[in-house]
Amino acid sequence: MESLFATERLRSLLPRIQEFVETELYPLESTENLTQNFSKIEPTLLEKRKRVKEAGLWGLHLPVADGGLDLTLCEFGQISEVLARSPFGHFVFNTQAPDIGNTELLHKYAPAHLKEKYLKPLMAGEIRSCFSMTEPEFAGSNPTRMGTLAVKEGDDYIIDGHKWFTSSADGAAFIIVMAVTNPEASKYKQASQILVPMDAPGVTLVRNIPIMGHAGDSWASHAEMRYENVRVPQTNLIGPEGAGFLLAQERLGPGRIHHCMRFIGIAERSFDLMCRYAATRELEAGTLLGDKQFIQGFIADSRAEIDAARLLVLRTARHIDEQGAAAVRDEISMIKFFTANMMLRVVDRAIQIHGALGVTSDILLSYWYTHERAARIYDGADEVHKAALARNILKSYGLDTRRK
Repeated sequence: MESLFATERLRSLLPRIQEFVETELYPLESTENLTQNFSKIEPTLLEKRKRVKEAGLWGLHLPVADGGLDLTLCEFGQISEVLARSPFGHFVFNTQAPDIGNTELLHKYAPAHLKEKYLKPLMAGEIRSCFSMTEPEFAGSNPTRMGTLAVKEGDDYIIDGHKWFTSSADGAAFIIVMAVTNPEASKYKQASQILVPMDAPGVTLVRNIPIMGHAGDSWASHAEMRYENVRVPQTNLIGPEGAGFLLAQERLGPGRIHHCMRFIGIAERSFDLMCRYAATRELEAGTLLGDKQFIQGFIADSRAEIDAARLLVLRTARHIDEQGAAAVRDEISMIKFFTANMMLRVVDRAIQIHGALGVTSDILLSYWYTHERAARIYDGADEVHKAALARNILKSYGLDTRRK
């Protein structure tokens, strides 16, 4: 079914991308490849990256000057959905988090020397990056509170702090670190974002935190990090000093579109698996699983929920393209909790339809069921987004929910 938001160039691109994902990546989705350490499957995936480049599909999300098509967020969101139908899709196309968010951030705010040394190889897929914001000592739902400090000394920053859930640190070439540079400023202007080479003295990857559904794969690891007397030039500052929180919010707006369209891709693939199984699994002579009304209800609910989520997310993406992320914060909150929960419901139904097979590692569903439970927590827990949305709605009715 063609999206109401499809453009002419998407009508050309999407079938080619979908064919690549189905023919090149689906065959790689064995239990071994999904559960083994990333280093074992990485050479195969890097070879697939070459195939993407040969097919002229590399860097489609990038500006024209960098070899891309300068796609709108709404356009790229639809590509993101197709890539997400395989666990390897976004990595092979070099659009995985946090690299895609870091690419956008560096492209817009980094000084020229950082673009030359780090952004260019990142866009080419020659290096990977990570993002370091959350701290174990402070609530992750409140990014204005952090203990990591960056103190000026001469022409440098000296960074000291403790982070965890630093996305994809294992194997990364550099880190974008959120650190307090202006402790006397208002809470939204205290932190800055600073690029730190992974091999800088004082940077320690303490451990990859064991996460349900993850196999220690380095491109999707979650690291605990220590920064002890780490010295970097002040010219490694990204954007204005004290703008770290604002840049993080700007980064997370489009990032949530990427995540939500990825959730829809997972739900769509799960839906396909459930329908194929329901249409072919024989219960007894002449009776198929899909003949049962319970199963038909699962399928009908899933189809409606996936389509509703897609329309909601693409509408939000279009509004971000037209108005900027700050103007549509309520919509961004809405799609985050709505789409994550939709995806998990569809995966759960697909597992139920498959019965005992659904909880094995013989098909993708059990992988997604554990791997994606975190969708309701990262980039803002459901409860935080719901509370923010409700407060703003009630404010329009004259009620200040923070009056006490």
